[in-house]
Amino acid sequence: MKRIFLTGASSGIGRAIARELIAHGHEVWGTSRDLSRIQATARLHAVQLDLRNSQMLEEVFTRAWSESGGLDVVINNAGSGHFGPTENFPTEGLIDEFQVLVFAQLQLLQLAMRRMRARGTGLIVNVTSLASRLPVPFMPGYNSAKAALATFTMSIQLELPKIGVRIVDLQPADIRTEFNDSVVKTDATHYEDKAAKTWAAVQRNMAAAPTPELVARRVLGLIEQSNPPPRVTVGGIFQAKVAPLIFRFLPQRVRIWGLRKYYGI
Repeated sequence: MKRIFLTGASSGIGRAIARELIAHGHEVWGTSRDLSRIQATARLHAVQLDLRNSQMLEEVFTRAWSESGGLDVVINNAGSGHFGPTENFPTEGLIDEFQVLVFAQLQLLQLAMRRMRARGTGLIVNVTSLASRLPVPFMPGYNSAKAALATFTMSIQLELPKIGVRIVDLQPADIRTEFNDSVVKTDATHYEDKAAKTWAAVQRNMAAAPTPELVARRVLGLIEQSNPPPRVTVGGIFQAKVAPLIFRFLPQRVRIWGLRKYYGI
């Protein structure tokens, strides 16, 4: 039985991960800004946490570590999104997105690392996104924040001594969740037609995507491995396997052309 701290446990991928882990006997401290969205059970501890509050994050994590007697796994999963042209993207939106998707998750990683290092064992899973490599048009904040977290993850993988702590960059492709319902749309002036076509494609892709249980099963497998891979992509075969392989060898001009065709713009 592993003791796991999971952010963003109230919906989508996080909720599926929590259910999968609990079903296999693990104990989860699952966070959400709204506790009413998490139904606590014998092995699921509902934890209120706003990732925009760094002091609260440290207090909540310290308390969970103490209650658990030492966490075995930390999963940085919470997310948010804004949709709109980069030219019009509001600075406050970018700051908010980086706080939730980068700064808070790095703070949590550092808090976990210090404790896991002292103990000599542990696993940290950073849920980034395939969008870090294949960006979605009109989601500049999300793309760049996920890319930043992926790069930070690789940086610490390079630096990490052999102390028994493992760090994984988990990159989901499109996964069928309620994520699009919570995306904040910003001013699309001068880009109305392209933005509308992109959003229609995003919605179609989401409707046809695998369910979050696919990601949850992959996370369960990572937790059960003694030496998990440093980066894992999960999703439909084309997005998660074929497209990244093809794009790896293409020049940037062709990559941009291909993504424009994919989204119909």
